[in-house]
Amino acid sequence: MKPKRAAISVDERLLASFQQINDFYRQHGKEPQSNPGNILEFQLFNRLKGLRASKEKCEALQDVDEFKLLTYVEPAKPITSVADIFKDDSLGLLDDEAASIFQLKHVPLVKDMPDKIAQRKRCKDFEQFEPLFKQCHAELAAGVREVRGFTGEQQIQPGHFFILHGITAYVAEVGEKEVKNGKVNARLRCIFENGTESDMLLRSLATELYKDETGRRILDPTEKALEALELIQAEDKKSGYLYVLQSLSTVPEIANTKNLYKIGYSTVPVPERIKNAAEEPTYLMAKVKIVEVFECYNLNPQKFELLLHTFFGKACLNVDVYDQQGKRFSPREWFIAPLHIIEAAANMLINGDIVNYRYDADAQSIEER
Repeated sequence: MKPKRAAISVDERLLASFQQINDFYRQHGKEPQSNPGNILEFQLFNRLKGLRASKEKCEALQDVDEFKLLTYVEPAKPITSVADIFKDDSLGLLDDEAASIFQLKHVPLVKDMPDKIAQRKRCKDFEQFEPLFKQCHAELAAGVREVRGFTGEQQIQPGHFFILHGITAYVAEVGEKEVKNGKVNARLRCIFENGTESDMLLRSLATELYKDETGRRILDPTEKALEALELIQAEDKKSGYLYVLQSLSTVPEIANTKNLYKIGYSTVPVPERIKNAAEEPTYLMAKVKIVEVFECYNLNPQKFELLLHTFFGKACLNVDVYDQQGKRFSPREWFIAPLHIIEAAANMLINGDIVNYRYDADAQSIEER
């Protein structure tokens, strides 16, 4: 009988975990970066980020931190309400603001306001807009208005409401549209529910709405009626399915990679297409979970798929997979990107906005070109 092996202690496990980061630095002369194309480096980057966030672990590993990689970063104060944002306004950008008069349930508030949105000023004639926010709130409660996802710049029109980082915004004015470097833009007058306003650009607002996982538009009764008219008609021809999948692989390099999704196309229903996923290298030789399916009508789904692959190209997973006969494959349809970003990109393709944006693989966000 073999003697029982002593259990590895928490300290030993922590040391071994950090030693891999030391080894990477020793071999490459740099700390691991957020490189989605290299699974090991991407995992070590996130591990180092996690260690730096723990004062206790930084102190425990101080003696073996030969490359001085561990510097504890004090976490930012948690912001859980609009009131917290005003309390933490060290630059005085949000002084003298009225309390929120319109609080939408079930929409999480952001913990960090982007610079483009935070640089606002007090709305001196807010009393003219306050009744509009109250009416919008009442119509939402009565079901007259509805909340929908933001799907394109063309939705930014005067008189429309949006929800950005948990705060309701009203587009009071859209200035004259100008073309610069081949791109159309316009200056807005945007009123926020807390009594502030901004003269941000139309595309800046669109960018933030795309980036915000909880970004929404609020439909008025007329838009609801138009939406009903835009439903698929009998003569529309279904051309295929664009789908988003998540791997159920137990291989650590795959299972531990966050925001890893496959974007693919199929002419047959997706459940039928993936029934043999565990035997196909394109699915990483493992079962998969269906996350999203877009039914494609009157368009070329293969081109649709190719454009999405191009958009997320720098976030493509770099991995080799071997089939049951030992033949090597390098699937190029798996990408590391948050789901709401993939959904936003699909909508941008449909409405044509995608030419104005790019995907930042390091920040995992959509940015203006």
